[in-house]
Amino acid sequence: MPFQGRDRGPRPQMVRPPDPTRSPKGVDRGRGCPRLRDALCPDSIADVPDRELLAAVELFADLRPDEIDAIAEAAAIRILNRGDVLFVEGDDPHELFVVVSGRVAIANRSIDGRESVLALMERGDLFGEMPLFDNLARSAEARALEPSEVIALPYEPLRQLYELRPALLWKVVALLAGRIRNTDEALADSVFLDVTGRTAKRLLELSGDADEFSLPVTQEELAGMVGASRERVNKAIASFIRLGWIEQSDRRYRITNREQLERRAR
Repeated sequence: MPFQGRDRGPRPQMVRPPDPTRSPKGVDRGRGCPRLRDALCPDSIADVPDRELLAAVELFADLRPDEIDAIAEAAAIRILNRGDVLFVEGDDPHELFVVVSGRVAIANRSIDGRESVLALMERGDLFGEMPLFDNLARSAEARALEPSEVIALPYEPLRQLYELRPALLWKVVALLAGRIRNTDEALADSVFLDVTGRTAKRLLELSGDADEFSLPVTQEELAGMVGASRERVNKAIASFIRLGWIEQSDRRYRITNREQLERRAR
């Protein structure tokens, strides 16, 4: 559903022998990758993309088995730790991603550092596809909210495929239409729902069909999803607890009155 040091002038440079515990780009192996857009952790790449998962992605639903094989051959699996950033707004894009496991937040940041979480991506969800079609820079940030695995698919094999079979672009139209509908819904929520209503709606979305669930995001990230301050979101949750609609223990929640919570989210 996201994320540098000050130049103090020249310093004496020391020549050191190569460190086998570090990658060529200087990323410590075994310590995770806080930033993956410039260099990939050698230990964070697997090599066998899930072809069945790719075939189930809406954008690839009409591809033949040999075409799925072709894009899978060009793909790589990235293993992410919580907080790892795949790309940020303004990056030069070269690939899109499909979530295998975990959760990835798509977010924007204001100049003063405030964050708005635009979407949560889970298993089977595709993101980072827009530059494939408009050749523009990244419009948002993608950050792992928990240990996650994603398939990275380079743009070029997909461009070649669409040039050979233009009829496949109807799936692109359907995907982008879905994105617009989601944006319309988010805009309507911001106009017609107050912070309490939007908080109720996000909790219901995060719970799915389960009455008991663990919040997969921090309170700050939840506030970014709601589009309000952390204090106002916490106040809304406290009101749900006081009314007996939910129970909370740390990051675990139990919905005790789903009907009332759903009414408040409308």
